[in-house]
Amino acid sequence: MGETIFDLGSGDGIPSTVENRLGISRREFLQFCTATAATLGLPTGAEAAIAKAIEKARRPSVIWLHFQECTGCTESLLRAEHPTLEKLILDVISLDYHETLMAAAGHQAEAARRSAMQANKGKYVLVVEGAIPTRDNGIYCKIGGQKAVDMVKECAADAAAVIAIGSCASWGGMPSTSPNPTGASSVSEVLGKPVLTIPGCPPNPYNFLSTVVHLLTFGKPPELDQLGRPLFAYSRLIHDNCERRAHFDAGRFALEFGDAGHRQGYCLYKLGCKGPETHANCPTILFGDAGAGCWPVGNGHPCIGCTEQGVGFTKPVYELAVLKNVVPPTSYPRVVEEQGHSSFAAAAALAAIAGAAAGGAAMLARNLGKAHEEADVGEKQE
Repeated sequence: MGETIFDLGSGDGIPSTVENRLGISRREFLQFCTATAATLGLPTGAEAAIAKAIEKARRPSVIWLHFQECTGCTESLLRAEHPTLEKLILDVISLDYHETLMAAAGHQAEAARRSAMQANKGKYVLVVEGAIPTRDNGIYCKIGGQKAVDMVKECAADAAAVIAIGSCASWGGMPSTSPNPTGASSVSEVLGKPVLTIPGCPPNPYNFLSTVVHLLTFGKPPELDQLGRPLFAYSRLIHDNCERRAHFDAGRFALEFGDAGHRQGYCLYKLGCKGPETHANCPTILFGDAGAGCWPVGNGHPCIGCTEQGVGFTKPVYELAVLKNVVPPTSYPRVVEEQGHSSFAAAAALAAIAGAAAGGAAMLARNLGKAHEEADVGEKQE
């Protein structure tokens, strides 16, 4: 993705104090900055840079587009607590266009989008939620009379950064599953260039928020992998940090939903869990700020691989994952053990072998007995 520097604008005038702007204490604000720096994997001292950027930098304008999706990414953002949504859109960023959250509608909404784009040309952040239909010249999705494929190209032309949020925008997600009648495509495919991707169905809102804060603080995206995903969130396999990993290593697997192993928290690999081939930080950052275990595997459902292209919405839920690092011993029982069938001749041969083995064992026992008797006689003669 390179080291592109994004000019998101600079502050002008004397900013209000953080206590007044965010409605929190100085201590709480610094705790937020420290937590964000830790999430991004930044070195000690980075929290000061983040604090300075949020306090003094001009709030970046954000244009958020909706296409082929379920609005789950936005719903996930609505449930963020650090910061809450109103603090985010009023004090950290300037959310100038968002069809779900904005008060304007119809022509007023589209006028607001174009006005924000013009006023912040070259400095706004474009966020795209949902896949983009391209078949039949993209007629399957229109916003305000404009085709989605044309709108995303228009908005991306003068954007400082483009972020694809959710699996649908990242690579097509569920709308692009076979036979894909609308030609649903990712943002990068439509634009013909790499973009920042925050995959997931839905993605964790803090992965998105931390990426935006990094852009705001350093003027460039965090370090990315080859798919444009931030490494702070997508560099480790889910399997590596799963609370059920010890059961995997010990060979303890749930074989059916509701069986004894499932109720005891055993590994869900044999129920089709895609954690061993899916990169994400779900088991460490969790969802919904609802406490320990609040993520799919923690709640007893196998990971479906929604952050991984070619896994989520492609592989059947029950299909075993490709193990990227550790392979369990072949002695572990499979979900359904194959039942063999033998012929009469094979059964007879097996019986003959068993008989020979039994006869050999008897001879061995008798010879051992003779050896002990001879040893006893020898001891007595001495």
